[in-house]
Amino acid sequence: MNSLIKLCLVVIVFNIQNTVIAQFKVDSSRVVRVLTYNIYHGETVDTDKKFDLDLLAKIISDTKPDLVAMQEVDFKTKRARNFDLVTELGQRTKLVPLFGRAMSFDGGEYGEGVLSRYSFLTTQNHALKAREGKEPRAALEVKVVLKSGDTIRFVATHLDHTKDETDRIHQAREINAIFSDDMPTILAGDLNALPESETIKILSEKWMPSFLDNAPTFPAVEPTKKIDYILYKPQNRWRVIEARVIDEKKASDHRPVLSVLELLKP
Repeated sequence: MNSLIKLCLVVIVFNIQNTVIAQFKVDSSRVVRVLTYNIYHGETVDTDKKFDLDLLAKIISDTKPDLVAMQEVDFKTKRARNFDLVTELGQRTKLVPLFGRAMSFDGGEYGEGVLSRYSFLTTQNHALKAREGKEPRAALEVKVVLKSGDTIRFVATHLDHTKDETDRIHQAREINAIFSDDMPTILAGDLNALPESETIKILSEKWMPSFLDNAPTFPAVEPTKKIDYILYKPQNRWRVIEARVIDEKKASDHRPVLSVLELLKP
């Protein structure tokens, strides 16, 4: 199939999706704007200023997110100038910050971050399996209450980045096991896995993708790979309103990814 035919098919599918969505009345009290962003420990690319939290905060704020999953987040490391990056970005975006430690690093800590428009009902940081010599990983879980009064779970994660997929496979299975109930849940993060990988196949047993296509997200300047995802479960509790990769090349080596989801009544 040549590239022109593929492009036409993608356009047709998106037009069909938009037509279907337009036929439904959206309940704004149940809509959740979700952003996932690997922030590259605050270091910018393709710019003279190598550390620009104001730029990162502007990009996040411009998408008007309700929940943000951040990866490669430093907590008071030397390379991040001893900043608590989540708290700094929370202050700049006026969102509630939370850091989840995956490991000690460079005089501080390294892991996941969540920013939220809502206060946290509960929070929990789940350590994920990593073999000896590999970077520890984590899944940072929060529960929030929407304007509708419904409670949802949001999980931010960052899977193993090495070429050998073994640890990613173990981590995907672990995520499926940890979040095995039917609570409405959104999983977002840098999964370091291509759509056709075994890792994504395992996650697809429990989770639905919010994107109809496999628009690339990495590297930011000229992306060629899709490795950043927003997934949800159960299928019958969510409707995708919008899904897009943000055209941003400077603030990180990944592009931010946005999905707008509506929680459906049971």
